[in-house]
Amino acid sequence: MIDLFSQAALIIFILVTLLWVWSVFIKNVSIVDIFWGFGFVVVNAFYVFMSGELHARKTVILTLVTVWGLRLAIYLAYRNIGKGEDFRYQEFRRSYGPKRYWWFSFFQVFLLQGALIMVVSLPLLGISSGQSSQALNILDYIGILVWLVGFAFEAGGDFQLARFKRNLKNKGKVLNTGFWKYTRHPNYFGDAMVWWGYAILSIAAGSYWQVIGSIVMTYLIIKISGVSLLERTLKETKPQYSDYIQKTNAFFPWFPKK
Repeated sequence: MIDLFSQAALIIFILVTLLWVWSVFIKNVSIVDIFWGFGFVVVNAFYVFMSGELHARKTVILTLVTVWGLRLAIYLAYRNIGKGEDFRYQEFRRSYGPKRYWWFSFFQVFLLQGALIMVVSLPLLGISSGQSSQALNILDYIGILVWLVGFAFEAGGDFQLARFKRNLKNKGKVLNTGFWKYTRHPNYFGDAMVWWGYAILSIAAGSYWQVIGSIVMTYLIIKISGVSLLERTLKETKPQYSDYIQKTNAFFPWFPKK
């Protein structure tokens, strides 16, 4: 297991380094966001094919991670390419200074994201290297169900938001229909559920401590780069968002409050 992890970490290190070189050339750190989902596809495929015989559970996780990762990468590419560097990285660039940020970004953004991919992907390592029966059991099916719910919220929420933003009449307004009627962040909730689906599959494979990866991912989504960060921005830019907060749960879906 340690050998698999180390080899996968080396692959990710090489990829994020090449991506960083490209970002310096085009002066746009935002490309790292597109790589996030694809990085997990690469790591998971390496675990699946380098850990021995391909069996039912490994086939399932290969399918689920590939669908999830490529969908996320394609969506972010569609959303970001041609739009310039994300405001978060622009702020970093101003704070640290352009003459320093080109090399500082390697450690602050690219190397950090590569390390997070390796930590968060621990359930995927647990699934491929698990020692339990290779036949699917009840936990596998529960994990797949949780993944399906999560993927529906994440992909559905992203689709509804993209469609909402395409309508110029909605500029400055708050999306409060569809999945967004029940949670202020259906895409983030869905992402967390996807990773808890992987955690359950890891447990089904007999790998328990590896669920740390799903815990870390959930913490990042809620407290660091997801819900918390976006809420601060939306409160400042959209006056209607305060009313939306009063009626709609932040994370877990539930019926709107009256």
